[in-house]
Amino acid sequence: MLVYAGIDEAGYGPMLGPLCLGCTAFVLKDYDPRQGAPDLWRILNRAVCRKPSDRRHRVAIEDSKKLKGPNSGAAHPLRALERGVLSLRLTQGESSATDDALFDQLGLELPTVPWYGSSTALPVAVHADELRIAAARLRRVMDNADVACSLMRCEVIGAGDFNRQVASMHTKASVNICCVMRLIDEVWRTYKDDHPRVIVDRQGGRTKYLRILQLSFEGAQVRIVTEDPAQSRYHLVRDGSEITLSFVRAAESQHLPVALASMIAKYVRELLMLRLNRFFQQQLPELRPTAGYVKDARRYLVEIEPVIQRLGLERTALVRSV
Repeated sequence: MLVYAGIDEAGYGPMLGPLCLGCTAFVLKDYDPRQGAPDLWRILNRAVCRKPSDRRHRVAIEDSKKLKGPNSGAAHPLRALERGVLSLRLTQGESSATDDALFDQLGLELPTVPWYGSSTALPVAVHADELRIAAARLRRVMDNADVACSLMRCEVIGAGDFNRQVASMHTKASVNICCVMRLIDEVWRTYKDDHPRVIVDRQGGRTKYLRILQLSFEGAQVRIVTEDPAQSRYHLVRDGSEITLSFVRAAESQHLPVALASMIAKYVRELLMLRLNRFFQQQLPELRPTAGYVKDARRYLVEIEPVIQRLGLERTALVRSV
């Protein structure tokens, strides 16, 4: 048996909106881990693909940057992301009628700020019947391959918490990697008897992770398997439980669990940006929405300044410091 997990983030660079980190784990019942990482795109080929325009109507699972559509396109920009995330949720027997329900299923805690206070009915971009059909096909193919998507999680760090953590840790890279370590720990504790293999997208240009692993998993034995330009791999043992971690360059293009984690993180962030924009557009109906990236965020902040002043909103809870 193989537990094959992936972690990735969305929203590392914007000025507005949360930093989100997704985590997924697949269980392959009849797979020998000594064969290396499986190609789940090939194994699930009858139901899964990489491109959202697939003529066979399979579910696209790919790096979220490649699936998020343009706002000016013919299709809803969230269509491919939503179809993938919610179809996989349905294979676990859980539907999500609202984003609140989805957030609860993903185990995330929202920042308690007014601009995240509303709720959105789901799905927003795909018809519910299409999701059910896609999920039924996915479930059938996964069952035939003895593959299960057994874990889907997301952690959200709002601007306020982000700023406080940056002030404490001094860099936003440290905030990101500490969250990665928390998600690794959750996978390890969930599958403590199954020696999970976890793939993480490489953190910037970092190639050495020994020290941070020793600090994050105090008391664990940490062994370097390899550290090279392509990947850094470590074997850890804690209380008789093992885990293997690989930090891989462009992991989302090589490992389906990482691609799905990227999609979860991006979809959650987009749903929260819908809430943020809705809140301020209720105050300023002609306000153009923002994705939160620096140049447009500056425009947005200028336009919402009267709202910030009138409602007494806490700027450090809204705007990231770096």
